[in-house]
Amino acid sequence: MNAYYLSCSRFGHPSEVLQLHNKPLEQPGPGELLVRMISSPINPSDLIPIQGAYAHRIALPMIPGYEGVGKVVEAGRNVSASMLGRRVLSLRGEGTWQDYVRVPAELAVPVPDTISDDTASQLYINPVTAWLLCQQYLADAEGDFVLINAAGSSIGRIFAQLSQVFGFRIIAAVRNDLHTEALLLKGAEYVINTSATSLHEAVMDITKGRGAGFGIDSLGGTAAEELASCISFGGIVVSVGLLSGIPVDWVRLARTTGIRPAMYWLRHWVEKAEVQEWHEPFVSIMELVHKGLLQLDAPGARFAISDYQQAIAAATAPGQSGKTVFAW
Repeated sequence: MNAYYLSCSRFGHPSEVLQLHNKPLEQPGPGELLVRMISSPINPSDLIPIQGAYAHRIALPMIPGYEGVGKVVEAGRNVSASMLGRRVLSLRGEGTWQDYVRVPAELAVPVPDTISDDTASQLYINPVTAWLLCQQYLADAEGDFVLINAAGSSIGRIFAQLSQVFGFRIIAAVRNDLHTEALLLKGAEYVINTSATSLHEAVMDITKGRGAGFGIDSLGGTAAEELASCISFGGIVVSVGLLSGIPVDWVRLARTTGIRPAMYWLRHWVEKAEVQEWHEPFVSIMELVHKGLLQLDAPGARFAISDYQQAIAAATAPGQSGKTVFAW
């Protein structure tokens, strides 16, 4: 039996370098599960490596896809047969943009029946990043203002909801009004459209001239500099992404604004986490989902992996609502 997968053998624009292949289905090794994929989102964190941003640490050819949900169809030696038929998050094994994925059984995250495939497929990259960041930097920030940019993104909407769990106050910066109502409903206290209003003036007005105590930057470039200018002296700015593709001189910004910059890379936590530690944030996040305290948007579009060109175009189109996912 053959299985289809997407891969790239050179770096470049995903629509130009991704190719569809098929290969004989491989059996799970000892301690592994074979998972038939159900759904896998297309995240910026999937596309950026394909474009070569981390070429120094990525071996080619590569199968992209950092997250997704599937059903266990085979178990290797030393793995309980009770896993057969269960839905799991197929993480930290092979890339998820393929029909079948082999994953270490001890790292597969079981998904309860109360969580839909759509939600389960998105439970890793953005929710875990946001949850761990909140625990590390914002656990004692109750009542403090936290300024986030790219707030209309998936992770921005997650931070808005987590503000209700941790007690901090979100000022959300967006570039249009498409997500304003949704952000306010999800927990943001203020939403600033930077295309119509000066971010600095609005934040200073909200904070009575003090600036926000914390900032979370997902964009980099001039947006990061603008965000840093709105943070109080000694306040922390955590960088979680580089959606603009433009690096930031955080040392210079720290010197000129008095902020304390911090970089957050999920992969660093992943590399160090023991098995029990790895599973802990998923337990907490799934509990929030079960209680209705965290809701992830339904996919905006679904494609078979054979339609990857259309999928990439949809995922990178401006103003998209909901993740674009590969669906099986």
